[in-house]
Amino acid sequence: MAPNYLKTGEAKASHGTVPTVDVEGIVKGVIADIRSDGDSAVRRYSEKFDKWSPENFKLSKQQIQDTIATVDKQIITDIHKVQANVRKFAQAQRDSLKDFEIEMEPGVVLGHRNNPIEKVGAYIPGGRYPLLASAHMTILTAKVAGCPHVIACTPPINGIIPNATVAAMHYAGADEIYILGGVQAVAAMAVGTETVPKVGFLAGPGNPFVAEAKKQLFGDIGIDLLAGATEILIVADESADPYVVATDLLSQAEHGPDTPAILITNSEDVAKKSMAFVEELLPNLPTNALAGTSWKDYGEVAVVGDMDEAYALADEYASEHVQILTREPREALEKMTNYGAIFLGEGTCVSYGDKCIGTNHVLPTRKNAIHTGGLWVGKYLRTVTYQEVTSQKASAELGRLCGRAARAEFFEGHARSGDLRAHKYENDSYDWIDPLQVAAAESSPKM
Repeated sequence: MAPNYLKTGEAKASHGTVPTVDVEGIVKGVIADIRSDGDSAVRRYSEKFDKWSPENFKLSKQQIQDTIATVDKQIITDIHKVQANVRKFAQAQRDSLKDFEIEMEPGVVLGHRNNPIEKVGAYIPGGRYPLLASAHMTILTAKVAGCPHVIACTPPINGIIPNATVAAMHYAGADEIYILGGVQAVAAMAVGTETVPKVGFLAGPGNPFVAEAKKQLFGDIGIDLLAGATEILIVADESADPYVVATDLLSQAEHGPDTPAILITNSEDVAKKSMAFVEELLPNLPTNALAGTSWKDYGEVAVVGDMDEAYALADEYASEHVQILTREPREALEKMTNYGAIFLGEGTCVSYGDKCIGTNHVLPTRKNAIHTGGLWVGKYLRTVTYQEVTSQKASAELGRLCGRAARAEFFEGHARSGDLRAHKYENDSYDWIDPLQVAAAESSPKM
């Protein structure tokens, strides 16, 4: 049966209406200026957008230590604990990725290695909130992957250095920390300036301008993914606690005014009670202005006939965060495939993933979970292959095969590379090889 929507968002278009500013054009201009003018353009845009123009954007070691000294000791303790969780999970991911070598046949060896990217950029957003957790997710994960040099940027907040964020960046392992935000930070890391080294890969979430900058710079550098507004989708059955449902929907809706918060349930009773609790909770939520706008414009509640229909509909949404509030939450692992991260059971809320449990919170949005996963150790690695043929007989046989395969595609030059090995190692005859080439081949050292 078709789902019965008890609530749909008032903003009909996915993730908002047509932008009122030319994001693409603004970003294109900033990137072009930084390519041309380097540090002077970076400073110009930092002054314009953040009203921030220190003597140096990069923090010295002493500045970092002085900044950390101002942070509450409990916050430092919590940073260490959360980072221990992130490190443990990331290390398990890294350990699962094995280099290997296989002898395809006698004398033919193939293998692959997982090489870390040498220089990585991490963007830690900080427009509305100081997002300490993004430092753990981007910087620390890169370090666990083995990346030798990580450059990290975070914006000032209202003209002030975000001290706790700097602490998180430092303890995560950042090799260089810059108090620099927005497109100017992303572009500086991507193209390189007089003082900001060029990176090979850039990770981290951000506002629409940052996302657009990453999109335009992709190709010059690698990127983790293009992320939009945070999303939450809850799948609930009749056993779910509506108060928990409402609380967890609002926990993500406070991220911004355009956060989809979706409930899919087989119980009309759970649906109606959850909606009522949302309205009851909103007035006393300090972030109600953001959460309320998201709920009004992007909140949806769908009632379906059974749980199979619930899981199928949830897969169509391909949400960033999917929370399962059912009697048998692990059933979702078999029934669903399209999600950025899944949270099983009432004891596991999405906020744990955002802040402290250890999995990465940089995840695909806007249905991108259909084709990609989130940030993880593997994103910082380049899986590269190598080949070695040590048997003359095997090389000659491959040469003959290569010649036939290449000529089927009209690649004569490729074919001749194979021909030459077959001639050199097993005296195959080819009209295209002239006498001087034959003599040279015969006099060359054999393998």
